[in-house]
Amino acid sequence: MQKRPVGIFDSGFGGLTVLKAIVDLMPYEDIVYFGDSARYPYGPKSKGEVTSFSLQIVKYLKDLYDVKMVVVACNTASAFALAELERAFDGPIVGMIEPGARSLVSSADGDSIGVIGTLGTISSGAYQERIAQLAPQKHLTCAATPGFVEFVERGEVNSEQLVVLAERLLRPIIDRKVESLLLGCTHYPFIARVISQVVGEETILVSSSEETAFQVRRDLIDGGIDEKDDSFGLIRCITSGDAQDFRRIGKLLLDIDFEDIISRSFESDNP
Repeated sequence: MQKRPVGIFDSGFGGLTVLKAIVDLMPYEDIVYFGDSARYPYGPKSKGEVTSFSLQIVKYLKDLYDVKMVVVACNTASAFALAELERAFDGPIVGMIEPGARSLVSSADGDSIGVIGTLGTISSGAYQERIAQLAPQKHLTCAATPGFVEFVERGEVNSEQLVVLAERLLRPIIDRKVESLLLGCTHYPFIARVISQVVGEETILVSSSEETAFQVRRDLIDGGIDEKDDSFGLIRCITSGDAQDFRRIGKLLLDIDFEDIISRSFESDNP
């Protein structure tokens, strides 16, 4: 890579929604994406584990690829580890909580809003705190949805089992008649059809991927590290899981052929 790339990481495939939004907005930027599929899901893991994994990945991206920015395309890692990552990395870092909260508040005409996410994201209180600051007049309902990430990682985005799980986990959202619902995990846009089917089409589903991409562009420009030109950037994908699975499911979810995929395991490393 001749340009310094933007580094993106997630617990697996979910962050590809953010990658796509960044590529659509800034096709000239080089990108290195790390999907930690061997250690997903992050949601049930402790804050210490998620922070350790996140620091490990960022160090890898910095040392090997000299990334100029890190996008934490994982809501759980953003909620648990962002402060530590900002201290450890000497460039701009963009997480998902702030763009997500802004996206939800700006999309909501009514007073009843909601956030769904992993157990870790919801229990951290990160969204509750930020939304209370941005829109204290709104009535916020949060629901943890464990199991959704696993369905996406397997490529099961329309199964009957997923519908049954969604009907149970999304009951608080339905009962509170939430009008705007933030998909507070980057995996969830891949199952948006099922979520909409369960909560009802009158509920607006909000994804923060585009807002995150706009934040990335602002930070690159403000920092003078954007590299806009007429060429298309290079995209390199790394997974801690199986490269063939990454290629297959990435094609299924986004209809993109990821040709240059590296498999990198951290199992033998000390965090």
